[in-house]
Amino acid sequence: MNRIDQRFSELKEQGRKALIPYITAGDPAPQYTVGFMHALVEAGADIIELGVPFSDPMADGPVIQKACERALKQGTRLVDLLDMVAEFRQVDTKTPIVLMGYLNPVERIGYETFADKAASVGVDGVLVVDMPPEEADEFGPLLKARGLAAIFLVAPTTSNARAATICAHGEGYLYYVSLKGVTGAATLNADDVAEHLAPLREMTDLPLCVGFGIRDGVTAAEVAKVADGVIVGSALVNRIAESVDAPETIAGQLKSVLGEMRTAMDA
Repeated sequence: MNRIDQRFSELKEQGRKALIPYITAGDPAPQYTVGFMHALVEAGADIIELGVPFSDPMADGPVIQKACERALKQGTRLVDLLDMVAEFRQVDTKTPIVLMGYLNPVERIGYETFADKAASVGVDGVLVVDMPPEEADEFGPLLKARGLAAIFLVAPTTSNARAATICAHGEGYLYYVSLKGVTGAATLNADDVAEHLAPLREMTDLPLCVGFGIRDGVTAAEVAKVADGVIVGSALVNRIAESVDAPETIAGQLKSVLGEMRTAMDA
């Protein structure tokens, strides 16, 4: 069983919801990323989304755009990120890791080479923002053959017909984008999220996880009432941005932010 499936099975037995933090690999510098990943697990992360830095992250707002810029300035490449996962796996063999990013870096090293390397280092899922299921005929089977979950996005504007297509191709969990806009955008409404998740539950047994707009323990707890998982990115990446001149303090700050969310969700 894929580690993602195993984790959601465990959470369901415990009556808990998944807390899924996102950070951009290589931000503020590559040597800190693995330590940040361990800190997030210590603070209560159930799954980690590790962002692949890219020069044109079209779904992301200014906070994550700047994180990508900082990581790229440090020379962080997709192959470096895969090495980070391998290093993380030397200590942690249980926490699922999802790579989240854009298609161009994957195409540069080749679909099959990427899938082989990702599987070998211990990646569990891949979310390529600009590769919808209709365009994944070649890449999707390569991931599936190696036990890697292909994770897709669903937005508030997604039609029911297209949502059904996405659900049919998705694995691991479904990433529901709670807002019309980019990461770090306006405040979300949990009731509105619940209304949009209801028809998705009729289409799929995949866990429904909600991202975009999760800012603190209050919003995380509200979303956890209606979703199977809560995804938080900009709130964490912003803490990294605020402390680039004191990187030794960042792990503690990430633990504080995520720990508040974990406590609120479990209350």
